[in-house]
Amino acid sequence: MPAVVLDLKFSVGGTILLREAIKCYECNSHNDSRCAMDIPPESLQKDCQEHTEGSKYTMCRKITQSIDFEVNGLQPDSRIIRSCGWEESNYKGRCYQRSGFGGRQEVCSCLTDLCNAATSHNIPVATVAVLTIIQFALTKLSF
Repeated sequence: MPAVVLDLKFSVGGTILLREAIKCYECNSHNDSRCAMDIPPESLQKDCQEHTEGSKYTMCRKITQSIDFEVNGLQPDSRIIRSCGWEESNYKGRCYQRSGFGGRQEVCSCLTDLCNAATSHNIPVATVAVLTIIQFALTKLSF
């Protein structure tokens, strides 16, 4: 379960505003090579509640893009984009891949502070359970 930090503020009218706050890395390796590091430097951390565009940021996102060959004047390239995220979809807290003519991307979202550093590959609980049962069975059968 993700840790939630609550930010308590008073509005002009004296009412209390309560918002969830999450911190994420925000950068693009195309503009800042430090963004490609497994764990970016502290200077790239952003408190997502500082965004005022109206979206409720509830997660962090890491996008890995690859352009495999020259397309529309763009040279082959890869970049990592890290940001605060707001999309409520079936992929919240997971990764998915998309590809098209000349390029592909992996989009991962996560739900805890600064979780959009190095990609973590989560193993489903069912997989762990099956592997544990197989290991137990093999141990018992080997005697």
